[in-house]
Amino acid sequence: MPSNPVISVANLAKSYGSTVAVDNVSLEINEGEIFGLIGPNGAGKTTTMECVQGLRRPDGGTISVLGLDPRRDETALRRRIGVQHQEAQLQKRIKVWEAMDLWARLYPQVVDPDELLGLLGLESKRNSRFMSLSGGQKQRLFIALALIHDPEVVFLDELTTGLDPQARRAIWGLVTDIRGRGKTVLLTTHLMEEAERLCDRVAIIEHGRVIEMGTPRELVRKHCPERGVFFTGAGGGISQRLESISGIRSAHTEGEAHTLRGEGDDFVTNVIRFIAQEGIHITGFRTEIPTLEDVFLKLTGHGIRD
Repeated sequence: MPSNPVISVANLAKSYGSTVAVDNVSLEINEGEIFGLIGPNGAGKTTTMECVQGLRRPDGGTISVLGLDPRRDETALRRRIGVQHQEAQLQKRIKVWEAMDLWARLYPQVVDPDELLGLLGLESKRNSRFMSLSGGQKQRLFIALALIHDPEVVFLDELTTGLDPQARRAIWGLVTDIRGRGKTVLLTTHLMEEAERLCDRVAIIEHGRVIEMGTPRELVRKHCPERGVFFTGAGGGISQRLESISGIRSAHTEGEAHTLRGEGDDFVTNVIRFIAQEGIHITGFRTEIPTLEDVFLKLTGHGIRD
């Protein structure tokens, strides 16, 4: 990992009256990674991001973005970061090209707007009005506006909330492409599948505090190591030999249905190898692999969308 993080946050605090929104948050984000702040609505993700951007003044702590203080060096920082805001809106009759032109005038140097629209699949919507765009197209336009000045760091806040699955997956591809162009991305989401698909590392935030941080795979391995394998198939006396599978913790057999639970990344592979060695004719097979949502449930005691 680089010795000088692109974003460094230490002991960040922010309250609104008696409500503590951000409580002693510390994190470091490295160049070229997609870092996710994840947790339920109201956990403090957006407030944390807005403090990092310089949009809100924190009550305590220090923040550095590209070596700049977001409040003291606001003008210099604005030229180097791109921001997509949650629930952003434009004047409903503005055309796509007009919005791009308006944003381009805010910066001393910009990329080719038409080329950017092409990269984001909006070339055919150049003359369309904002109100005529679908939800996914609006979000792609907001990404285009955030990228118009070729920023080094991009902030994305609940980017795909409310989108249908097809539009959501299209946006995921665009975010991955942003990272592929050498940008650093900080995003917030309460969608665990989104975090697992996109993020190199995540910080789980609950009640304004970071309760865990790491790669999605590391967190699952650490907190939810158990895997399940369920298969049906005929094989004489195999129930007595299931305990020989490496990593197994429990096995239950009912007729030709077998339920196995074990730990380790290789457990499912070990079960498949056992089935092949035993020559079992399989009529049904599925696995149960833990996810970030399982991690959140275990750490907090409630579901991510509660």
